[in-house]
Amino acid sequence: MEGKNCDNEKEMILVEGGSFMMGSGDGYAGLEPVHKLTLNSFWIGKYPVTFSEYEKYCKDAGVETPGDEGWGRDSRPAINVSWYDAIRYCNWLSKKEGLTPCYSVSGDTELNGYDDRLDGKEIDCDFSANGYRLPTDAEWEFSARGGAPAQQAGTFNDRWAGTDVETEIGNYAWYENNAGDGLPGNSSHPDYGTHPVGTKRPNELGLYDMSGNVWNWVWDIRANYPTGSHNNPTGPTSGTGRVVRGGGWGNGTSGCTVSRRFSVSATDLSGNVGFRISRVSS
Repeated sequence: MEGKNCDNEKEMILVEGGSFMMGSGDGYAGLEPVHKLTLNSFWIGKYPVTFSEYEKYCKDAGVETPGDEGWGRDSRPAINVSWYDAIRYCNWLSKKEGLTPCYSVSGDTELNGYDDRLDGKEIDCDFSANGYRLPTDAEWEFSARGGAPAQQAGTFNDRWAGTDVETEIGNYAWYENNAGDGLPGNSSHPDYGTHPVGTKRPNELGLYDMSGNVWNWVWDIRANYPTGSHNNPTGPTSGTGRVVRGGGWGNGTSGCTVSRRFSVSATDLSGNVGFRISRVSS
């Protein structure tokens, strides 16, 4: 069963709230302790933001269009986008649609007025605002695992978005074993690259590319998980890196699991990191 679509120009899926056990005991650093979280309902992007969507922002805001590494643009996920670029896009899109922006610096939502990448600025997020934002770490993982539909069907994913069977991951994800399929290649990455979004199977919520293709920026600063149970966590308030999720075209199966998370500098530009957007449900 898929979630229903959001009634606006963006293709989004409603994720009904619920509780789940976040994290993993599979031996990788930063995934323990496994802990119980409860989330309110929220919307999340059906696909990663594409070059076609992101270029509208670049043109309107007068910012440089990121490079595509020679793999193509249009419906491929936008890459070489920093965490700061992603939150600027969210505020821009919110204002274009008459919504209240989520992100600000000292109350100012005009983020383009600051230094090149906002590095070192304290970014505030109003999670009650109805504008677009990055999903939290917890929202992303609950969505990747399949949310309430997967829980009800008994298929809540422990491994990859859409399947727990390793031989089936290629049906759901562009990753190191298939990411070179159909690509001409170039001098920097002769065998791999991004692919148009939505060309593999979706998970139980109807979300595409939650495993593989590109890593997804999320809101949270990277830190060890807390103990105990928590409601709607938004992560620590200080730290040096932001979390990326889901694995990318150059990762093996272990890197594309629903629990793996890495810390990346918020200023980093990468050919295997993109983002998807989310919104409060009401």
